[in-house]
Amino acid sequence: MPAPKVADVDEFFARLGDTERPHLETLRGLSLEAAAGSGVVEELKWNFPAYTKQQMLWMLQGFKHHCSVRFPVSFFAPYRDEVSAAGYEAIEGALKIRWDQDVPEALIGRLLAARIDDFDAGNTAWSVPGQHSGKKK
Repeated sequence: MPAPKVADVDEFFARLGDTERPHLETLRGLSLEAAAGSGVVEELKWNFPAYTKQQMLWMLQGFKHHCSVRFPVSFFAPYRDEVSAAGYEAIEGALKIRWDQDVPEALIGRLLAARIDDFDAGNTAWSVPGQHSGKKK
């Protein structure tokens, strides 16, 4: 069942339970720190906090057993090995953090800064044509 619709980012965070709150608030803090002075703003997209600059740069997501920081697949691909080596699951376009894991703050801070630089360099698309075949793997 989908999560209930929230009105804004503050309501999203207000509705978090005790398990989710520490991780997602840490990710929010890292996101706002990275965004400071860059023109990136926090808003709600698809019922999740998203960080945008005319277009989306990254998104925070919370699920039953984990949270994630989602990036464009083409941006995140070169970082998958580093994320895996740090002990986290690197799924297509996202760094997945189980609730029983610590948030890798330094790693995420580097990814957020790199994504802002990537976007400012002209890599503004969230996805590229042909990225998704529409078929489940």
